[in-house]
Amino acid sequence: MTKTIVAAAALTFVTLLGSTAYAGSIDRACKAAGRADTSGLCSCIQQVADMTLSGRDQSRAAKFFRNPDEAQQVRMSDRPSDEDFWKRYKNFADAAQGYCS
Repeated sequence: MTKTIVAAAALTFVTLLGSTAYAGSIDRACKAAGRADTSGLCSCIQQVADMTLSGRDQSRAAKFFRNPDEAQQVRMSDRPSDEDFWKRYKNFADAAQGYCS
Protein backbone atom coordinates (compact mmCIF):
# COMPACT_ATOMS: atom_id res chain seq x y z
CA MET A 1 0.00 0.00 0.00
CA THR A 2 2.78 2.44 0.96
CA LYS A 3 4.72 1.58 -2.20
CA THR A 4 1.63 2.35 -4.29
CA ILE A 5 1.19 5.76 -2.66
CA VAL A 6 4.88 6.59 -3.08
CA ALA A 7 4.80 5.49 -6.72
CA ALA A 8 1.69 7.58 -7.39
CA ALA A 9 3.26 10.62 -5.71
CA ALA A 10 6.47 10.18 -7.71
CA LEU A 11 4.53 9.87 -10.96
CA THR A 12 2.56 13.03 -10.13
CA PHE A 13 5.78 14.91 -9.32
CA VAL A 14 7.45 13.83 -12.57
CA THR A 15 4.34 14.77 -14.56
CA LEU A 16 4.19 18.19 -12.93
CA LEU A 17 7.91 18.72 -13.38
CA GLY A 18 7.66 17.80 -17.04
CA SER A 19 4.73 20.13 -17.67
CA THR A 20 6.44 23.12 -16.07
CA ALA A 21 9.57 22.58 -18.13
CA TYR A 22 7.61 22.24 -21.36
CA ALA A 23 7.66 25.22 -23.69
CA GLY A 24 5.59 24.88 -26.83
CA SER A 25 5.90 26.86 -30.02
CA ILE A 26 3.36 29.48 -28.90
CA ASP A 27 5.11 29.95 -25.53
CA ARG A 28 8.53 30.33 -27.17
CA ALA A 29 7.24 32.75 -29.82
CA CYS A 30 5.40 34.81 -27.20
CA LYS A 31 8.51 35.13 -25.04
CA ALA A 32 10.74 35.90 -28.04
CA ALA A 33 8.35 38.65 -29.18
CA GLY A 34 8.75 40.34 -25.80
CA ARG A 35 5.21 41.71 -25.83
CA ALA A 36 3.93 39.85 -22.78
CA ASP A 37 4.42 41.34 -19.32
CA THR A 38 5.36 38.02 -17.76
CA SER A 39 6.43 34.60 -18.89
CA GLY A 40 3.42 33.33 -16.95
CA LEU A 41 1.15 34.92 -19.53
CA CYS A 42 3.00 33.20 -22.36
CA SER A 43 2.71 29.88 -20.52
CA CYS A 44 -1.00 30.44 -20.01
CA ILE A 45 -1.47 31.18 -23.70
CA GLN A 46 0.41 27.96 -24.50
CA GLN A 47 -1.87 25.98 -22.20
CA VAL A 48 -4.92 27.30 -24.06
CA ALA A 49 -3.23 26.51 -27.38
CA ASP A 50 -2.65 22.94 -26.20
CA MET A 51 -6.38 22.64 -25.46
CA THR A 52 -7.65 24.24 -28.67
CA LEU A 53 -5.10 23.89 -31.49
CA SER A 54 -3.32 20.99 -33.13
CA GLY A 55 0.48 21.01 -33.16
CA ARG A 56 0.43 22.07 -36.79
CA ASP A 57 -1.94 24.97 -36.05
CA GLN A 58 0.25 26.00 -33.10
CA SER A 59 3.31 26.17 -35.33
CA ARG A 60 1.44 28.28 -37.83
CA ALA A 61 0.00 30.58 -35.16
CA ALA A 62 3.42 31.02 -33.53
CA LYS A 63 4.59 32.72 -36.73
CA PHE A 64 2.08 35.51 -36.06
CA PHE A 65 4.14 36.64 -33.07
CA ARG A 66 7.13 37.25 -35.34
CA ASN A 67 5.15 38.60 -38.27
CA PRO A 68 1.72 40.04 -37.40
CA ASP A 69 1.17 40.92 -41.08
CA GLU A 70 0.99 37.20 -41.80
CA ALA A 71 -2.05 36.95 -39.54
CA GLN A 72 -3.74 39.69 -41.53
CA GLN A 73 -2.95 37.88 -44.78
CA VAL A 74 -4.48 34.66 -43.49
CA ARG A 75 -7.53 36.47 -42.15
CA MET A 76 -8.16 38.15 -45.51
CA SER A 77 -7.46 35.02 -47.58
CA ASP A 78 -10.22 33.43 -49.64
CA ARG A 79 -8.64 29.99 -49.49
CA PRO A 80 -10.92 27.53 -47.68
CA SER A 81 -7.99 26.07 -45.71
CA ASP A 82 -7.03 29.56 -44.49
CA GLU A 83 -10.64 30.31 -43.56
CA ASP A 84 -10.86 27.05 -41.59
CA PHE A 85 -7.57 27.78 -39.83
CA TRP A 86 -8.68 31.33 -39.03
CA LYS A 87 -11.85 30.02 -37.34
CA ARG A 88 -9.75 27.71 -35.17
CA TYR A 89 -7.25 30.47 -34.46
CA LYS A 90 -10.03 32.94 -33.52
CA ASN A 91 -11.50 30.36 -31.16
CA PHE A 92 -8.06 29.92 -29.56
CA ALA A 93 -7.50 33.70 -29.30
CA ASP A 94 -10.90 34.27 -27.68
CA ALA A 95 -10.33 31.42 -25.22
CA ALA A 96 -6.82 32.67 -24.36
CA GLN A 97 -8.10 36.18 -23.76
CA GLY A 98 -10.82 34.94 -21.44
CA TYR A 99 -8.66 32.39 -19.62
CA CYS A 100 -5.39 34.29 -19.32
CA SER A 101 -6.50 37.86 -18.63
